Amino acid sequence: MANKLYQMTPKEIVAELDKYIIGQDQAKKSVAVALRNRYRRSLLPDEMRDEVTPKNILMMGPTGVGKTEIARRLAKLMDAPFVKVEATKFTEVGYVGRDVDSMIRDLVESSIRITKQKRIEEKYSVAEEIAEEKIVEAIVPGKKKSAQAGQAKNPFDFIMGGLQQQQQLQQQDSPADERQESEIELTREQVRQQLRDGKLDEQYIEIEVSSSPQDNQIDIGNEGMSIAIGNIFDAMGGAQRKKKKKTTVKEARRILREEEAQNLLDMDQVTSEALENAEQNGIVFIDEIDKIASGGAIRSGADVSREGVQRDILPIVEGSVVNTKHGPVKTDHVLFIGAGAFHVSKPTDLIPELQGRFPIRVELENLTREAFIQILTVPENALLKQHKMLLETEGVKVTFTDDAVDEIAEIAFMTTEQTENIGARRLHTIMEKLLEDISFDIPDSKEEEITIDEEYVKNKFIDRIKADDIDRYIL
Repeated sequence: MANKLYQMTPKEIVAELDKYIIGQDQAKKSVAVALRNRYRRSLLPDEMRDEVTPKNILMMGPTGVGKTEIARRLAKLMDAPFVKVEATKFTEVGYVGRDVDSMIRDLVESSIRITKQKRIEEKYSVAEEIAEEKIVEAIVPGKKKSAQAGQAKNPFDFIMGGLQQQQQLQQQDSPADERQESEIELTREQVRQQLRDGKLDEQYIEIEVSSSPQDNQIDIGNEGMSIAIGNIFDAMGGAQRKKKKKTTVKEARRILREEEAQNLLDMDQVTSEALENAEQNGIVFIDEIDKIASGGAIRSGADVSREGVQRDILPIVEGSVVNTKHGPVKTDHVLFIGAGAFHVSKPTDLIPELQGRFPIRVELENLTREAFIQILTVPENALLKQHKMLLETEGVKVTFTDDAVDEIAEIAFMTTEQTENIGARRLHTIMEKLLEDISFDIPDSKEEEITIDEEYVKNKFIDRIKADDIDRYIL
């Protein structure tokens, strides 16, 4: 399956991740190599390709240092089906909790969504033309339309004499009718041109759209099986129901384009392609995997439950066939990324079989003062950039001086050292507190430019930064 990622070297993958994630070079290197190996595998002969399994990765590091972000950006980068699950979810009910197969079913749904969207976009050019014709038809109805509407009242008309009716209509065609038709065609051509120039975008028209059935879904058991009652009754009704909708031409173009593109899709092909994509390119990110590790020899209560979850996850990570509503899926070549803080338990507390399924171990480092400064300023979605743009929407330009940025990073670092280490998430709390008054006063404030310097930051937190009670003020 052709993919833009396949042309990227491990160094280019890391460079792409650097735009959004600060530091953690070792983790980025590991995932880049894991992805490149997928590409290498795709070039192997068929008999060898099946033998090469992905090398699953286990990430260890405190919360907020970028474990989830690395996996998420990776999936976005390569347009791969991606699903994130919390391992603790499977321990919730009794000893077994939610069925662990659900992670693969979610992966298939994600794959179908990606593949369907890709195929729909390919059909847009054809769908655009059909949509345009329908809009022209709605603005300038043809003469034949009313005649056809009269014919279509009764499906038995054709048998009971509809043929005679048709012959009469053909005989009635006169030169005047032909002239009228050519005038309609001329008007339509003018409308079509105005439509392409965007002159009619705000005009309201009435279009016919498919009435989507109400998905009254009934879940059967816990196996992801469900029946959509709306769809059943709709199928019994035969043809798709249509409903009239009044909307602007611009919106009508979008609605009709989507609808026509959907109609042009071959859903069987989409499903088989999506299943293939999930099997070969799927990424499952299992978070909080350390919470299902149980140390010590004596196991009772919750520990039994945790070990049960590990044993349930094992066959899926190992490679097995999972039945989904779209068909069976083999998990042999799905890439699994496990992640956890491992501050209470150790990776060796996982059952040996599961440890062996995560051969690549990566330890993510704690964030330093310099890392906090970079997180605030460097990434494409940097925190300072987000806050500046939010306030600019109301006409207020906020500038942060370099020493203010240093001070914010210093406060974040100090707080992390003295209280719980919640990584980069600490910066969100500090920024919200820092800009709280400015955000609150904005609509009434006459200031158009605000400069935040070191003094402002210190004054904001002066009473709060004490070694003992800082945690009362900052999460």
